[in-house]
Amino acid sequence: MAERRVNVGWAEGLHARPASIFVRAAMAAGVPVTIARADGDPVSAASMLAVLGLGAEGGEEIVLASGSDDADAALDRLAKLVSEGLDELPETV
Repeated sequence: MAERRVNVGWAEGLHARPASIFVRAAMAAGVPVTIARADGDPVSAASMLAVLGLGAEGGEEIVLASGSDDADAALDRLAKLVSEGLDELPETV
């Protein structure tokens, strides 16, 4: 299983707008991805309610993971999105 550990770059954490941006990117990734707090259980990264339910705060470490063989590029893109706290989806997602 491929995984990336990354700190949340949005100051407000994964709440409302940042969560929406992240979930849209996860759905567009083309592979199933999970997200978890460093000490928590993974949830679907494509579920807005699940991502909001994490309550991940700005600067907190999260874990992105996928069991797909071709997940590395998708996880790299999602990790960059989260760590940089981008305000919109990059063209490459």
